[in-house]
Amino acid sequence: MELKLFTTTFENRVRHTEESTILFADDNGREEQLINLYPQVKYQRWDGFGGAITEAAAYVYAAMNAEQKRKLLQAYFCDLKYRYVRIPIDSCDFSLGHYEADGDESDSSFERFSFERMEKYILPMLRDAEAVCGRKLEIMLSPWSPPAYMKTNQDRNHGGKLMPKFRNRWAEYICRYIEEFRYRGFRVTMLTLQNEPKAVQTWDSCIYTAAEEKRFLLDDFYPVLRAHGLSDIEIYIWDHNKERALERAETIFDAETETMTAGLAFHWYSGDHFEALQMIRERFPNKKLLLSEACIEFSKYSIEHPLANAQRYAHDIIGDMNAGMQTFLDWNLLLDESGGPNHAANFCDASFFYHVAEGRLEERELYAYLWHFSHFLRPNAERIGISRYTQQIEAAAFADTGQLLVILLNSTQSAQTAFLRLSDRCAPLHLPPNSISTALICK
Repeated sequence: MELKLFTTTFENRVRHTEESTILFADDNGREEQLINLYPQVKYQRWDGFGGAITEAAAYVYAAMNAEQKRKLLQAYFCDLKYRYVRIPIDSCDFSLGHYEADGDESDSSFERFSFERMEKYILPMLRDAEAVCGRKLEIMLSPWSPPAYMKTNQDRNHGGKLMPKFRNRWAEYICRYIEEFRYRGFRVTMLTLQNEPKAVQTWDSCIYTAAEEKRFLLDDFYPVLRAHGLSDIEIYIWDHNKERALERAETIFDAETETMTAGLAFHWYSGDHFEALQMIRERFPNKKLLLSEACIEFSKYSIEHPLANAQRYAHDIIGDMNAGMQTFLDWNLLLDESGGPNHAANFCDASFFYHVAEGRLEERELYAYLWHFSHFLRPNAERIGISRYTQQIEAAAFADTGQLLVILLNSTQSAQTAFLRLSDRCAPLHLPPNSISTALICK
């Protein structure tokens, strides 16, 4: 038995990925430096990876030449094998400015509903992505704010709430969005009810308590969704950070909403809280856990430390996987060299930057780290048991058809030695400083 080990390091921002073959041998009763694999201990099945096509990403994409566009889309949808795309309903912070498909309060029948803004940048990029990968992508839609006239503060920004008298119209508005996508041949399969319903932002935002989100789902949104024949859409609640995700799940997931909700979407901006996900997984085992947004905000972390930022991603993905996550959706697929454009100056990292003045596409360290997960991990792979001798090595393991897969992260400044043990066989591993590795074991 042998394993193939793919290890990536960076030196002066240059990526080095080495492939090696390592043979298993008798473990001879070894007790030290072990990473144990337990294929008989099984957890959640994996669904897949994806990222967001925001107006900002699509606007930058439109400035590139044909070869750069092809390279970017092949990287994501062929090499990383992304199968999901998240798209905002109307504007978000990663838009060129505020926009609404229909902001006219007097237009109760949506006669002036317009997809012109979507057609300008987002849909061309989405069409190109599907053409490159040769398949339909699954789309998740998420609203940042209802039209301003529907809100208590009459503003897309600064939180505010959906006024009760407009709940039904807002449900109709969201359904119209789904139908506009489907009319154009796109495959919308998922929806979150509200992006970050606890955050009062200086950009597009709207607040719901758990009770308010549940009532909107029960009384307005789901009945309207069914009336439009759209009950095949998977609905995810929360769509916010992990630190209060359990409380939201406990309030909304019950017998009343059982058939309406597919799972809980979460973000990572408030820290690890892997235990919160694990408790949700234990208490609601039939609900999916989907990370709907992650990015490095330059207001918190430096643009000058791309490797550390990539390591933060890998740390979070591994922790979320081990806590029960089934899907990972990154944020912007592409940004300019400043981490924008962003109409709220909320600049962030991405796997690719496009330096507009230079006409240069930059692959960042984040892409290489995501590759170690999404290039190898296929849908329906099943997470398996793993134990490790040290916290210096972070790891997650999966069983796929005919093979086992182990992702190994060493974010320390020192090389780490380990022996990957499967039953009574061991394979020696050398994990360089600041490295990420993927081990494939053919069964």
